[in-house]
Amino acid sequence: MTMQQSAQTIIEDSIRAVLPDVAVKRVLQNKQFPGNVYIVAIGKAAWRMAAAAGETLGEKMKAGIVITKYDHGEGSIPRVEVLEAGHPVPDENGVQASQKAIDLAVALQAEDTLIFLVSGGGSALFEHPLPGVRLEDIADITRQLLACGADIVEINTIRKHLSAVKGGRFASYCAPAQVLTIVLSDILGDPLDSIASGPSYPDASTSDDALEIVQKYALDIPAPIMEILKQETPKKLDNTENEITGNVTALCHAAEATAAKLGYRTLMLTTTLDTEARDAGAFLASIAREIKRSGNPIAPPCAVILGGETVVHVRGKGKGGRNQELALAAAKGIAGLSEVLIFSIGSDGTDGPTDAAGGMVTGAFAQCCQEAGLSIDAHLQNNDAYPILQKMGGLLTTGPTGTNVNDLTVLLCGVPGDGK
Repeated sequence: MTMQQSAQTIIEDSIRAVLPDVAVKRVLQNKQFPGNVYIVAIGKAAWRMAAAAGETLGEKMKAGIVITKYDHGEGSIPRVEVLEAGHPVPDENGVQASQKAIDLAVALQAEDTLIFLVSGGGSALFEHPLPGVRLEDIADITRQLLACGADIVEINTIRKHLSAVKGGRFASYCAPAQVLTIVLSDILGDPLDSIASGPSYPDASTSDDALEIVQKYALDIPAPIMEILKQETPKKLDNTENEITGNVTALCHAAEATAAKLGYRTLMLTTTLDTEARDAGAFLASIAREIKRSGNPIAPPCAVILGGETVVHVRGKGKGGRNQELALAAAKGIAGLSEVLIFSIGSDGTDGPTDAAGGMVTGAFAQCCQEAGLSIDAHLQNNDAYPILQKMGGLLTTGPTGTNVNDLTVLLCGVPGDGK
């Protein structure tokens, strides 16, 4: 098996291990519900989570709404309306879909239960601005936050204080009915008030936190919106129960297990990677050089595994995503090394505003770029990883996977069974 084939096997097995179907069914099979059951599912994995819930509940489920990213719906689900909307910047379709979820919530009876299925991407997809806030305001602020490299917790803190459904406000619509929230986590540390901006969980962030973020990144925000940011979100909810079904740690452990089966020694380096994408790529390349030179911190054939979510400070006008940029930056540092491969991939199958899930490079990549007249440095400076990876066969494309638990980055050094 080639290193590229090993990498593809690790990717496929890891993503399969964190698909939400089994986890959602496991949570629901032992639950008893006194009244009618309804579902609302939000996020990139919403369709798959809702389908699993529908299969488990059968006729007990009376109705439901799925709000997912464009092209992430996979067909019809009995008694469920499947709606698609914009991500990572919210759009009018998301607002209209969210209004339907609010209408469902306020019509619940005390004995009913709402099963709220949450996955990554829910913050953008599930949106209904507070009075006095326009969708255009939220979209503009979201773009500013993404461009300046704000992390997901910071982005969601702002979103929660501008939204009628985030920061615990959606659960308030459901009261006195109970809300069972099943979460596929895409945020490091699994903070329930931040995942999809915590629509059904008491908000730990404050208006002061939101204002500090505005100041930190010098965001351009109109004075009326600044006043709305000063309003507090719910700090206590009595009608909610939350269960986490999957996260990046599970993704990394699955990668580790597959790599071991393929004959690699494994090192789980971190599940909390959260630095600049190109810095992460350069750092991982330095580990590859050390392994090749000294066999430290682990001797070949080996797999070094990292999970988390890097950021990109967008300064150029190119096309790409954080995983593609990480891989391209790593290519510089592993230039000329034999039997070295690095890949980085988004578990949801999407990396930035592209159709790729990430990137894969080997020690030969830089030389091939040079021979083709392509400059890695120029593409990095323009945040333009996609075209060069595409031309050199380094793009990873999976299509929507149905899950979303951050990113997986793996360094492979050596080939099992070759005596090295």
